[in-house]
Amino acid sequence: MTQPKLTKLELQILEALWAQGKASIREIQEAFPEPRPAYTTIQTTVYRLEGKKAVRRVRKISNAHIFEPLVARDVARHRLLDEILSFFGGRAQPMMAQLAEAGKLTREDIHELEKTIEKVEQQHKAERGRKSK
Repeated sequence: MTQPKLTKLELQILEALWAQGKASIREIQEAFPEPRPAYTTIQTTVYRLEGKKAVRRVRKISNAHIFEPLVARDVARHRLLDEILSFFGGRAQPMMAQLAEAGKLTREDIHELEKTIEKVEQQHKAERGRKSK
């Protein structure tokens, strides 16, 4: 199933749901920092997310519907990252250069990235070794 394209507000709502697990529209709104979006704005956006099959109603308590996320955080992050990479021709290097030029990428980030790449390469090598046996 293809993942829905999500707006910034939709991602913020999902972030509140990922943090809380399940929540009403009022609880989602209260998770936002001041100044918060209007209740009706959150409500409309949650219903849109429901239409996109990104959240679902799990129960009703009095007049409040309780929602839970259907899209996993890592799945949404991968989708967003793929979208961002598309602006850079699908390549990470131009994006990394842009981050460095904007002062958002430090040498410490690069060292951490190198460790992550090394770990991923070792995992891939181990998986290939198991498959060839």
